[in-house]
Amino acid sequence: MEGELVSDPGSAATDRFALARRAVAAIGTTLDDRRTAAELAAFLVDELCDSATVDLYGPQEGHREPGESLRSAAVAGRRDLLDSLEKAPRDQVSVRALDAGHPITASSTHGGPALATLSVPLLAWDRVYGVVLVLRAGRPFDDHETAAVHHAARLAAAHMRHAEEQREAGPRVWDLRKVLPADPERMHPDVELAARHVPCGTGGRVGGDWYETLHLHSGRVLLVVGDVMGHGLDAAVDMNAYRSTLRLVASTDLAPHGILRRLDAMMSAESGRRPATCLLALLDPADGTALLASAGHLPPVLFHHDGTAGPVPLRVGPPIGTGPGTGLAAHEATRLPLAPDDTLVMFTYGLIERRGEDIDTSLARLPGLRAGPGTEAGELLDGILGAFLCAPGSGRSDDDVAVLAARLRPRP
Repeated sequence: MEGELVSDPGSAATDRFALARRAVAAIGTTLDDRRTAAELAAFLVDELCDSATVDLYGPQEGHREPGESLRSAAVAGRRDLLDSLEKAPRDQVSVRALDAGHPITASSTHGGPALATLSVPLLAWDRVYGVVLVLRAGRPFDDHETAAVHHAARLAAAHMRHAEEQREAGPRVWDLRKVLPADPERMHPDVELAARHVPCGTGGRVGGDWYETLHLHSGRVLLVVGDVMGHGLDAAVDMNAYRSTLRLVASTDLAPHGILRRLDAMMSAESGRRPATCLLALLDPADGTALLASAGHLPPVLFHHDGTAGPVPLRVGPPIGTGPGTGLAAHEATRLPLAPDDTLVMFTYGLIERRGEDIDTSLARLPGLRAGPGTEAGELLDGILGAFLCAPGSGRSDDDVAVLAARLRPRP
């Protein structure tokens, strides 16, 4: 708690807006309800009270039935204040707030110093997820402080509702992912392939990242990595639409930049589709090259046979679905020679994104990795994922990851 409210009305309003901004930044960083409850309690203790406790209903209930009990989810601050508050008065204040649907304030002494309590239901879209109880030794909570607690509680409840929707959408999204199964590690006589996908976050949250490998005639292989903007069921539906349309366009034997132009024209004509970034690489084992084209996507990284690595310079065109739909978007191709044992690694934004870090700084980390001689493509991807997603303090964003590696096999 950071002291008394100031008396100047203008300063007080500024402080309240600043407090609301801090609540948005502190509460709901994941889709885990207990984590959200803990963030709510910690925020309130830091800003407004001496002690806070959050009780939740079960994850599948969403509303209170007669006789149903709350479950403790988080406690922060001075536990001695909670211990000093008799169980019956504590439950009474919480139940009154739940029944009323709005904050309830109370004060008591119980033979000791005055203890102010404030109970607020966690209510979002007419659904109650629990209740938060805050306590402070001394003066009662004023109207501004009550409103601040109410705002924080509604913010936490909104995040819990969002997490619930993501959990409900999860099974449908994973069913959609099975409609167009990718088979990146299907044997190819001239190309070693490996791919990995890491789902985002917790609680069934889903994203729109995908990879694809298409075996074309004349022994060529088209590699695809894409990222539909946003998360949830809509992003997954659009992801499958992009994948199926891209397969159709690729069957016409266009070059990668031609595929992107045609794909952009087709998808821009469909109203409501989310934009997507996409990176294509057409591998030709016969001449040892890759022809690459990017639609707003991050460049791939080439790991050389001596263990060094570096990003591939590309001319980057606009994301798919953002142009006029004329098929004349500025997508261009770049030809890349591939030496024996070179490994091309393509990935989505979630691999390198770090909270609070510039994307160029994050991108520069990947070429810093070293692959030993003889490292298989799958082993290289496992090492990359371990270094970027599992390292302590990695600060990984709450996004899914798709990563694809390809290496030309030595020709006899």
